[in-house]
Amino acid sequence: MAQISDDYVSENRSGVGGGISDVYGEDSATLDQLVTPWVTSVASGYTLMRDPRYNKGLAFTDKERDAHYLTGLLPPVILSQDVQEKKMMHNLRQYTVPLHRYVALMDLQERNERLFYKLLIDNVEELLPVVYTPTVGEACQKYGSIFRRPQGLYISLKEKGKILEVLKNWPQRGIQVIVVTDGERILGLGDLGCQGMGIPVGKLSLYTALGGIRPSACLPITIDVGTNNEKLLNDEFYIGLKQKRATGEEYAEFLHEFMCAVKQNYGEKVLVQFEDFANHHAFELLSKYCSSHLVFNDDIQGTASVVLAGLIAAQKVLGKSLADHTFLFLGAGEAGTGIAELIALKISKETGTPINETRKKIWLVDSKGLIVSSRKESLQHFKQPWAHDHEPVKELLGAVNAIKPTVLIGTSGVGKTFTKEVVEAMGTFNETPLILALSNPTSQAECTAEEAYKWTEGRAIFASGSPFDPVEYEGKTFFPGQANNCYIFPGLGLGLIMSGAIRVRDDMLLAASEALASQVIEENFANGLIYPPFTNIRKISANIAASVGAKTYELGLASNLPRPKDLVKMAESCMYSPVYRNFR
Repeated sequence: MAQISDDYVSENRSGVGGGISDVYGEDSATLDQLVTPWVTSVASGYTLMRDPRYNKGLAFTDKERDAHYLTGLLPPVILSQDVQEKKMMHNLRQYTVPLHRYVALMDLQERNERLFYKLLIDNVEELLPVVYTPTVGEACQKYGSIFRRPQGLYISLKEKGKILEVLKNWPQRGIQVIVVTDGERILGLGDLGCQGMGIPVGKLSLYTALGGIRPSACLPITIDVGTNNEKLLNDEFYIGLKQKRATGEEYAEFLHEFMCAVKQNYGEKVLVQFEDFANHHAFELLSKYCSSHLVFNDDIQGTASVVLAGLIAAQKVLGKSLADHTFLFLGAGEAGTGIAELIALKISKETGTPINETRKKIWLVDSKGLIVSSRKESLQHFKQPWAHDHEPVKELLGAVNAIKPTVLIGTSGVGKTFTKEVVEAMGTFNETPLILALSNPTSQAECTAEEAYKWTEGRAIFASGSPFDPVEYEGKTFFPGQANNCYIFPGLGLGLIMSGAIRVRDDMLLAASEALASQVIEENFANGLIYPPFTNIRKISANIAASVGAKTYELGLASNLPRPKDLVKMAESCMYSPVYRNFR
């Protein structure tokens, strides 16, 4: 028997004999030496089943199982995608805790992408509150505990100076939409730091399910600049940087590097959606980059567009125009001022009145009371346009009695602030008061649907940010509307991508609002709704995309030329389908 010489073993340094060469030096490395994690990928059954883009679970046919080395790796039964969907929905409905449903859905997304999106599209009204508000808020609060595997990019201060390299680590190259947060103001829950990743992940799953953007074109990003949340800083399971938030020049330089890297890596036409940034940063970022990047802030612009759509639709019931109303907001942050500005712009375009004049029909209340001229010097810049001549008023009820609004809108992030006295006062001044309690999640809503209907004797038109169940009052069933941004941003994003837009303008938001309002039919109005049902959301998104695309071409901001003849058909043809593909 041939002997292996000591010299051979020494030279090959395999340490295992048998003539196996230790090519990568892994066997001979000591525990304190570094090795390279080389992996050779083979198109085998295991690889296929562990790739969520291609995995079909028990839906692989016999022919596919033979061709792709899956035989024996799966039980013999073959289940169609429809049966898989039925089984998964049955399993989800067994969970009584919404967070457990959320975790199960995220597991499915990481395991079988197409089945996840088919579930979401076919059961959107049932699953939307799970993948987004209100359940996503609890998921973000507990993200460190339920974290299994990363679903997006985490860019922390440790990567300063090399953000471009980090972006290149993401495996997909054809990115069209980025949703980014720094976690400082997650819904109405405050600073959740790095755990805010649940928001970009949730928003982008809705871009795909509701707007038809391909999953591979979507990139969730969390910018981790620290957190001021002491509870998280002391939590051993917290997944982010354990330091106070960066501010001032350090923060601005880091975000600027990020924005430049995004444009360099993905080009001029990648849509960057800012999500849940604190007020001061949100306005600054939008103002700074709106002229150089394709950027959109859903909290400011998306909320404004969806609320305006509801108000436009409501006028068909009331037989009025927007200019006939007086608006009072509780909350003067991103959402409140964003909605107010878009309403003022719409009235200005309808009446030909300068926007400085139309703003006078809109009043805002912040934590210090009614925003009036005498407070102007101490106000943040985004509140100053709303400081009108009036004596100071400290409380919301006093402001309601003084201003006598026809529309009351809550964006305060503080629950139970539309008290019985406030809502009853609205019912006293108006035959049909419009009451919008928009703060999320449900626990932070300014009032419930039941309270709005009961305290106005069933006369209110009500909508909220998070969903409420139908309400029975004096023998009549009321169906609360949901002013959910999901109506707007998927269609808006699709329209921008489809037209090759290079910038976002307010006229595009107005076009989206008008398109959404036009989808509300008489049957919806008869049920007290000012928004269409979510069951038709892909059709709604296609119409919004077409309107946004048309406005983009009209403004000369489209780069995909020539303009398609039928933009609605174009939008529908662009939409991702979650139906399983057949493999060779």
